Amino acid sequence: MDWLNKTIGYINDNILWGIPMIVAILATGVFITVRTHFLQVRKFGTAMSSTFVPMVKSIGKKKNKKANTKTVSQFEAFSAAISGTVGTGNMVGVATALIAGGPGAIFWMWVSAFFGLVTNYSENVLGLYYRKKDKKGEMCGGPMYYISNGLKLKWLALIFAFCCSLAAVGMGMVQSNSISGTLQNSITGKTSVLIAVITGVVIVLLTALIVVGGIKRIGKVSSYIVPFMALIFILMSIVILCINIVAIPKAFGLIFANAFSVRSVSGGFLGYVIMRGMRFGFARGIFSNEAGLGSSVIAHSASETKEPVKQGLWGVMEVFIDTFVVCTLTALSLLTVCITSGVYDFTDIAGNANNLSGSAVAPFAFTQTFGTFGRVLFSIILPLFAFTTILAWAYYGEKAVQYLFGKKGDIAALIFKFLYVGLLFVGAMVKSEFVWAMDDMFNAMMALPNLVALLFLSKQIVEVTKNYFARKRGEVIMPMLSAYDDMNKEMIAELREQEAQEAVEQEQGEQTEQNA
Repeated sequence: MDWLNKTIGYINDNILWGIPMIVAILATGVFITVRTHFLQVRKFGTAMSSTFVPMVKSIGKKKNKKANTKTVSQFEAFSAAISGTVGTGNMVGVATALIAGGPGAIFWMWVSAFFGLVTNYSENVLGLYYRKKDKKGEMCGGPMYYISNGLKLKWLALIFAFCCSLAAVGMGMVQSNSISGTLQNSITGKTSVLIAVITGVVIVLLTALIVVGGIKRIGKVSSYIVPFMALIFILMSIVILCINIVAIPKAFGLIFANAFSVRSVSGGFLGYVIMRGMRFGFARGIFSNEAGLGSSVIAHSASETKEPVKQGLWGVMEVFIDTFVVCTLTALSLLTVCITSGVYDFTDIAGNANNLSGSAVAPFAFTQTFGTFGRVLFSIILPLFAFTTILAWAYYGEKAVQYLFGKKGDIAALIFKFLYVGLLFVGAMVKSEFVWAMDDMFNAMMALPNLVALLFLSKQIVEVTKNYFARKRGEVIMPMLSAYDDMNKEMIAELREQEAQEAVEQEQGEQTEQNA
């Protein structure tokens, strides 16, 4: 097993997550950022006001009886998508980045996320614009659809779908492994085969019960778990930072200083710390927010919204919450507590890489600050986040397999579900370093076809975006809702009906307020 770990590690470090991949991800993000005139900055306020504000206002309201039962609400699609991002990547992944890449890795995670905001937006716009209805009447979308129908490269779409199915299996195993590792550390403080077995069995049973219900059940479960657990995690992290407030400036200092520090390496002048920080910062950043992978758009494409840009704005908020909020809070909590206590020195990359693991370090800030209560709380938060990620990636893999096998896709997807669920048990038992390395490799393999599509379809992204905001300004032009004429006409009619109904509901609401 050691030779396999070393081989995969070499491929990840020097090929898949080496300079070429970093350049590809950055170049794509920079290109689309420039082409959309820094949309993630210009329209960030619009993203907030058109996503979370309507969501809060809709709390308690009954769902429209005429709503399509084959789709999910925008928030449920968002919850399913963000459940695939907010998970161990934000906690164990950040801890792994600090251990293997030093504090500077967090800076590169931020850089990745800044461009990831518009990358994720673009994926969602293309995903909804090129999505199609399957024979059951359900909306199906994702990179395989916009690669095939936008770029007209069926073979590249098949490569993406194949890599996505492998990445889904790897991601499921990573999450299962993290749940198992967290519970073992919390309960016994050491490796326990019994706890690993019990954890694996429970994960398998719960996953099997939920994934049978498809995206609607996944979205529903995620819409309950994710917001509640995210709020608890954010509040507890803020408490940790308040307790260690004097260490916050030094934590930021470590992040920026180590992001640009240079050490000479025998045989050249390559900045060792910079390269390690960039490698793990980008890898963990992409693992966490998934911008550039093209995975979360598969869930977003099942949304009931007709407007690609609306769901694209949800994608902006997805990356913002995932990386700039949750990942940053995780990193600062660990750094400030370690600065105060002096337990871990994250600048010692070489020493930490051999002696520490992400799953063991991740709960340190909670346990150091809150004692047993913190350890128990973290042992609840992380497994729940990781579990919703397992559910989301089960759906991504299922849709990828359906696309791969075409007419026989339903049978293939059923077989995939059995394999996926079964391998969750294996994930709970094996060593975490091997699982993480495998998933890094699969993520890179599915990212490349998606990045190609984003670059060559950037014109469509700009056109759909301009069309939406022009209509919002009152211009009378034909809406660009779908790449297919018949579907576009159908969606325009549905959009008109939806807008008329919303206008009536708004008028009734205003009348009710006046009467009150």
